Amino acid sequence: MESMKRYMRFVKPYRWEILLTIAIGILKFAIPLFIPILIKIVIDNIIGAPNLTNSEKITQLFYWLGGTVILFFIIRPPIEYYRQYFAQHVGNKVLFDIRQELFGHLQKLSLKYYANTRAGEVISRVINDVEQTKNFIMIGLMNLWLDVATILIAIGIMLTMDVKLTLVAIIALPFFGLSVKYFFGKLRDLTRKRSQALAHVQSYLHERVSGMSIIKSFTLEKHEQQIFDKENGEFLDRALDHTKWNAKSFAVVNTITDIAPLLVIGFAGYQVIQGELTVGTMAAFYAYIERLYSPLRRLVNSSTTLTQSIASMDRMFELMDEEYDVQDKKNARELPPVKGQVTFENVDFQYEQDGQLILKNINFDIQPGQTAAFVGMSGGGKSTIVSLIPRFYNVTGGAVKIDGIDVNDAVIHSLRAQIGIVLQDNILFSDSVKQNILMGRPDATDEEVIAAAKAANAHDFIMTLPEGYDTKVGERGVKLSGGQKQRVAIARVFLKNPPILVLDEATSALDLESEALIQDSLDHLASNRTTIIIAHRLSTITHADKIFVIDHGELVEEGNHESLMEKQGVYYDLFQIQKLD
Repeated sequence: MESMKRYMRFVKPYRWEILLTIAIGILKFAIPLFIPILIKIVIDNIIGAPNLTNSEKITQLFYWLGGTVILFFIIRPPIEYYRQYFAQHVGNKVLFDIRQELFGHLQKLSLKYYANTRAGEVISRVINDVEQTKNFIMIGLMNLWLDVATILIAIGIMLTMDVKLTLVAIIALPFFGLSVKYFFGKLRDLTRKRSQALAHVQSYLHERVSGMSIIKSFTLEKHEQQIFDKENGEFLDRALDHTKWNAKSFAVVNTITDIAPLLVIGFAGYQVIQGELTVGTMAAFYAYIERLYSPLRRLVNSSTTLTQSIASMDRMFELMDEEYDVQDKKNARELPPVKGQVTFENVDFQYEQDGQLILKNINFDIQPGQTAAFVGMSGGGKSTIVSLIPRFYNVTGGAVKIDGIDVNDAVIHSLRAQIGIVLQDNILFSDSVKQNILMGRPDATDEEVIAAAKAANAHDFIMTLPEGYDTKVGERGVKLSGGQKQRVAIARVFLKNPPILVLDEATSALDLESEALIQDSLDHLASNRTTIIIAHRLSTITHADKIFVIDHGELVEEGNHESLMEKQGVYYDLFQIQKLD
C-alpha cells in the first residue's frame, strides 16, 4: 500500500496526539464492557442468591447501579469529549498540511499542465479527494485499533468466564477475515472509478457555470442538459457498480457475523441445561457477543470507507506526482536588476515532444529601453514568443537571454519579478479593486496604489464605483467593463514598475475612448523601459523602434515602420489591408 506509506509523512508530526487519542478511545470503549459483567452479577449474585432477603437484594442492586451511574455519567462524558476533540483536531490539521502542500505544488506546475487539465478536475482532487483521506486517520489510525482493542478485551473477559464457550463465539472470525479480504480487494478499483466520474461531473459544472453567458446567448440549454445528463449518467453507472458490490459484501459478511450469536445461544443453553453454566454467565456471554461482533461490523463499514479513502489517496498523490516542466536548475542564480536587453538565439519551440514546431529558428535582439512590436496573422506564434521571455515554457532549442543571461540559468522568481505583462483578457480576482492592483506589489502603500491607478487613467472611474477602491469586482472582474478591467490590470503593472514590459494585444478589445486613455498611459509607462508589444492594430505600433513580422512560426521581416513600408513585403500588405478596413 504505497499510498498509505506516503500518507504517513503527513501524519507523523501528530503521532503523539494520535496515540493519546487511541489511549483515551480504549478507555471509552472499555467502559461499556462492564455492562455484561453487571448483568451476570445481577442475575447470579443478586436475583439468584438463595441466602439474601428481598430487601438485601434491592440494596445490592442499587449499590451496583449507583457505581455504574458514576462510571457512565461522570467519568465517561469527559473521556468521550476529548476522544472526539483530539480525533477531529488531528484529522483537520493533517488535511490543512496536505492542502497547503498541494496548493504550493499547483503554483509550481507549468502552464502546459493547466492547458491540458480541466480546472474542475484539479479542484475535485484538492477538495473532495483530500477530504476523503481524513477517513484514513479517523478510521485506519484510530477507530480500527480501538475496535481491535475492544475485541481483544472482550475475548479476554470471555475466556475468564468460559473457555469452551469463548471458542464457539469466535469460530466465525476466520471466515469473516477471508470474506473481507475477497470483497474489499475489488472495491478499491470501483471506488477509484466512481471518484473519477464524480470529478468529470464537477469539471463539467465548473466550466459551464463559468461560461453560462455563452450557453444563454446561443440558447444551448437543451443541448447542454443532454451533455450533463450523459456525464451525470456515467457517474450514476459507476456509483451503482460500487453500490452493488458493496451491498453484496455486506450481505455475506453480516450473515457470517449473525451465525456466532446463534451458536453461542445453542451451546450456552445446552450447558445451562446440563448444569455446567449459570444463567447469568449465559446472559453475559450473549451481551459480549454483541460487544464482539458490533466492532467487527464496524470494521466492515470501515473497510468500505478505508477503501474509498485509499482510492482518494491514489488520486491525490497522482496530482502530487505531476512533474514540473519548468523549474529552477540546481545551480540557478538570482537574476540581478536588469537593464532590459532581450535576445533570442536560434529559438525553436513545440508544445508537445512529438508535436509540430510552433517557432522555427527565431533570432532577434532588443536593446534596453527600446520598444519592439511583433505583428502577423493570428496563430503565427507571437504570443508564444512572449510567453518564452518569462519562461512560462522551456524552449525546445536555442536560448532566450535577458542582459546576456540565459533565462534557464536564472531563478524563475527573480526573472518574472522583473517582467510586467498586460494581456488582452486580463483576469481579475473576485476581490476589491485595491486588492487586484496590489497584486503588482502586495506591500505597496495606499498612496502608491492610487498613484498607479492615476497613471493607468483608472482612478477617476474607480472613485465612481459604489465603494471606490474597496468595491468587489466579482469573479474574473465581471462587474467592470472591458476597458475598466484593462486599466486595473495596467495599474497592477504600474505598481510593479518592471524594467521589461510585455503588452499582448493590450488594447485590441477596447472601445476607442478606453484605447486612447490606455494608449496614453502605456506610452508614459514605456518611455524608460524595454517594451515588447503584440499588436493587432498596426496603427498603434508605428512608433516602435523595431517591428518583427512573424509568419507561421518564422521571423520573416524586421525593421521600423518606414523601412518595412518601403520594402513592400508582408508588413506592407498587412498595413494596406487594415487601412482599407
